[in-house]
Amino acid sequence: KKMTSMQVHGNDQVITLKGSTDIVTEFFNYSINSILYQRGIYPAETFSKTQKYGLMMMVTEDPGLKTYLASITLQLEGWLMKGEVQRLVLVIVGLDSHETLERWVFNVFPEDINRNKSNSSTVGRSKKCMKDVTNEIQAIIRQITASVTFLPLLNEPCSFDLLVYTKKQTSVPNQWEESDPRYISDCSEVRLRSFSTTLHKVEAMVAYKNRLEDI
Repeated sequence: KKMTSMQVHGNDQVITLKGSTDIVTEFFNYSINSILYQRGIYPAETFSKTQKYGLMMMVTEDPGLKTYLASITLQLEGWLMKGEVQRLVLVIVGLDSHETLERWVFNVFPEDINRNKSNSSTVGRSKKCMKDVTNEIQAIIRQITASVTFLPLLNEPCSFDLLVYTKKQTSVPNQWEESDPRYISDCSEVRLRSFSTTLHKVEAMVAYKNRLEDI
């Protein structure tokens, strides 16, 4: 079970860069699980319930998927610590049509961790109540859960892929491949909420292919 790195001074909670990175990667992991469950990419019976962010979350029990997501999370942690992640995109593709049907985009913005350069003891730390961070994340997860009310039905079997946008100078492991952005030619977009640790800010949105009857 992943623990968030946090130091407590008096009544203040100080989130370190490592702690902020853990919060963001953990959010990505739960968000991906939630999207895959809500959109029916994997059978519902391969997910189990767990409590997180004050919500009942669904997480995969599929061994292959768990291994894949763990490897992604590990790599993201390293890149986030260096401020090299710009965007994470979950792409849903129709197996029959080979078309990109949905793009779940999570933009990552490193916030000004050096704003307190005059005080070296505060560099790479932020003061923000963890309850506030959790509430912001909870709002995004609720929106993902509610997405079934506005997203078109997926009328064909689908697969998914994860795209990570990094800085040009980022060192990329050999097992990672360059990919096209998998844009959707005719789509609608819904902007979701954002959250901030004051060291990282994550903004979310989903783009989906318009149904023929909506055109």
